[in-house]
Amino acid sequence: MSLATLAHHHPRVVDWAIRIDRTPAFGWLALQCAALAPTWAWMARRLQDGSDDPLGLVALVALAALAWQCRRELRASPRLGWLALAGVGTVLATLLRTGLGGLPALPPLASGLVAVLSLAAGLLAFLPRGVAALPVTGLSVLALPLLSSLQFYAGYPLRVMTAEASRWLLAPGFEVAREGATLMVDGRLVIVDAPCSGVQMVWLGYFTACAVALWARRSDRAFLRRLPAVGLLVLAGNIVRNSVLIAFEGAGHALAPWAHNALGLVLLAVVCGAIARLMVPARVVPRIELDRPLPGLITAEGGRRVDTVR
Repeated sequence: MSLATLAHHHPRVVDWAIRIDRTPAFGWLALQCAALAPTWAWMARRLQDGSDDPLGLVALVALAALAWQCRRELRASPRLGWLALAGVGTVLATLLRTGLGGLPALPPLASGLVAVLSLAAGLLAFLPRGVAALPVTGLSVLALPLLSSLQFYAGYPLRVMTAEASRWLLAPGFEVAREGATLMVDGRLVIVDAPCSGVQMVWLGYFTACAVALWARRSDRAFLRRLPAVGLLVLAGNIVRNSVLIAFEGAGHALAPWAHNALGLVLLAVVCGAIARLMVPARVVPRIELDRPLPGLITAEGGRRVDTVR
């Protein structure tokens, strides 16, 4: 059979396969988002009932902006490894949400985590190779409504850690004793409450790290190497903020609500600015070696020959 005959009498399934192969990247991503619609519906309900902060929407907008910015560089042929992970993750998220055989369904947050990770894999399958995978994965995880869960599980340990660090910082100027997340400062009881745990600062700090790393085209290795410093910056900023507030409380001059909020915003800006600077690569300035003689110039004292052009 000649190629001309095959071209005119091929099975119709070949045409379908060609059309599927020519489907643009946004078509595949839209199809995956449609398959994960129950996860998006759960996230919307959780935001509407007021049980969590809507910060996850900012991460979703950042991912959409990344896809739009790279729309001219999206791969016509996706990377099969990432595409396979996206497909398996999408199916697994559905099974975990509804239950599998005798196994009960997992909590929505657990199945939602699998869903957003599979969405990140689907996006990475089409993004150009220069885009790092870890910041994209980080933004996907931050898109989940998880602040209330973080506050429940990690809030108290963070408050105790912050209270102990504040005790050490305030000890030279005050008589401070700590019990749990409560401080006794010069006879005044000061409680490090839930908003002082720094969970929101943690979210914003890591969001800044992921977004700036993508903007600066940091590699996965460079991003991962700087993640511990991001955590230390967030922890230090929260400790300084709480120590200042506790010092005013202990001195009997509690800050007004507007001053309390202003101090928090200023330190949040400082922490996020430091994280952004940490993620941006330093400029490489070319070094001029002045001790090396340059052709056409007088390089010795007293030299009379100026014109070196032959």
